[in-house]
Amino acid sequence: MELRDIEIFLRLAEELHFGRTAEKLHITQARVSQSIAKQERRIGAALFERSSRKVALTPIGARLRDDLQAGYDRIQEGIDTAVESARGTEGALRLGLFGTQAHDLAPLTRAFRARHPGCELTFREVPFSDPFGQLRAGEIDVQTCWLPVREPDLTVGPVVLAEPLWLMVDEAHPLAGRESVCLEDLADCTLPGFPEAAPAYWVEAIEPTRTPSGRPIARGPVLSTFQEVEAAVVSGTTQCVVHSDAPRYYRRPGIVYIPIEDAPLGRWALLWRTAGETALVRAYAQVAAEQAADR
Repeated sequence: MELRDIEIFLRLAEELHFGRTAEKLHITQARVSQSIAKQERRIGAALFERSSRKVALTPIGARLRDDLQAGYDRIQEGIDTAVESARGTEGALRLGLFGTQAHDLAPLTRAFRARHPGCELTFREVPFSDPFGQLRAGEIDVQTCWLPVREPDLTVGPVVLAEPLWLMVDEAHPLAGRESVCLEDLADCTLPGFPEAAPAYWVEAIEPTRTPSGRPIARGPVLSTFQEVEAAVVSGTTQCVVHSDAPRYYRRPGIVYIPIEDAPLGRWALLWRTAGETALVRAYAQVAAEQAADR
């Protein structure tokens, strides 16, 4: 069976209409009919039931569709990969970063630019309120994200940062004078809420709802930006668990940062749409993986 005949069969199996199939493939309706008839003669059975009102797959046709679709998809993937390889790593790569991570990832950026000078890098900030929205909308190609990420349509790449966690409180808070705190101390705090676009399991990794012993941790108002977090913390409305870039870059009057001595490191990894993986995305992830191996 020739590739064009496979395309005609799969399109008709999807459209279930000879006219629309011909239109989508830019061929005549007669060509569609001839191709299907040829395939049915070769197989020795009808692939479609036809009437004046509808077209439907026969059981044999449905099975053939399922078998051919998987192989056809792999052929298309192979062609797409070859096209990407021919183009190389020239073009533009849109990166999504949280907060001040451009500073921490500067060595990665420099290494990638040195290896792939034909690629233009652009940057966008990813909001905590909707951590995967820009990626899924195709507005960025690859981003950082704290782990874990368990999204079936997204690929988790190499870890690029591993940072201690700190507690952010106002200067009048009872914990403000401590040199360090532990995770059990979070029971005496009110942590911020997150919008629904942020998955609960993802929020739980940094802003837990219970201490390790099971004591509940209160939830405050839903906050969408770090500026809103700062305002809520300095007013005493909430406290917040943050990564170590916050005490480095967000020192503010009235706000105190305290290391959480028993917290695991907050790990950040690269993330991209599985269906949107390109040669440029793979090249960026490769440089990141090499840098991680050297650390």
